[in-house]
Amino acid sequence: MDNKNLLFYKKQYLEYLEIEKNRSTKTIENYNRYLTKFIDFLEKKLNKNKEQLTLDDINQETVRAFRIYLNRLEIDNKNLKKITQNYYIISLRGFLKYLSKIGIECLSSEQIELAKVSRNEINVISFEELECLLDAPETNSIKGLRDRAIFEVLFATGLRISELCRLNRDSINLERGEFSVKGKGGKIRVVFLSDSAKIALKKYLDKRTDLEEPLFVSFKKSKKLEPRGRLTSRTVERLINYYAKKAGIVKKVTPHTLRHLFATDLLQNGADLRSVQMLLGHSNISTTQVYTHLTDKELKEIYQAFHGRRRKTH
Repeated sequence: MDNKNLLFYKKQYLEYLEIEKNRSTKTIENYNRYLTKFIDFLEKKLNKNKEQLTLDDINQETVRAFRIYLNRLEIDNKNLKKITQNYYIISLRGFLKYLSKIGIECLSSEQIELAKVSRNEINVISFEELECLLDAPETNSIKGLRDRAIFEVLFATGLRISELCRLNRDSINLERGEFSVKGKGGKIRVVFLSDSAKIALKKYLDKRTDLEEPLFVSFKKSKKLEPRGRLTSRTVERLINYYAKKAGIVKKVTPHTLRHLFATDLLQNGADLRSVQMLLGHSNISTTQVYTHLTDKELKEIYQAFHGRRRKTH
């Protein structure tokens, strides 16, 4: 076998992500899919079998050709968004960075720049729309109280949807208004609860009479609304979509929309980029730079001073 066999090192890289970097199964699946797309492209462009491809086939010319291919690619009669195209390039850069790390001569990852993403590709709603969304659940039932609490916690903490769904009741300290969460790669970070989020959570938990471990549970369709297990990411996505339409919001609203709004709210009110990076759990500050640049201060002071200042406590 060629000592620069592309398929061999791709497999090794995915194993590295799993073992050394402790990436989630979903992340590894995504990286595999993005790299496979690139390899399929190389196979056709260079007229080689996959098994014949080597690391030397990854050069400025083939990467540029791949980027043009992605930019012109249509799925369901729609071009790939720049932010989606960047996912493919991020995975390729990560692969090249890994190769360099283990001493393999290859194209430098620093020679591949990400495409600039326009702000309108990030779904951001206004604060007026946010208030409409938060007020959409009818809080005369435990289900409505749960949904309101979900929205408040997402906006207050900037949690990823998977992180939210993994929360247990004993994870939350309402008195302290802060708790630890395990993010991507098993990294632990501290997040903080706004007054509105604490109030919404308390109202919801006060109505819980069950002993279920998850913080957010789904309910059986019955008069008693009995819990039937942990709420899933897909269910939360559907809930947000449902309430956004109910609130008359025409933009596409997802759990990640609230995460974006969390970050932009902090930065617009004076928080620094490094602090926001830590609050979001980004491993690389370049991921946070889609928002803006500002200066350093203490994390909790930043959060308490700048988050949600335009909102009234409910």
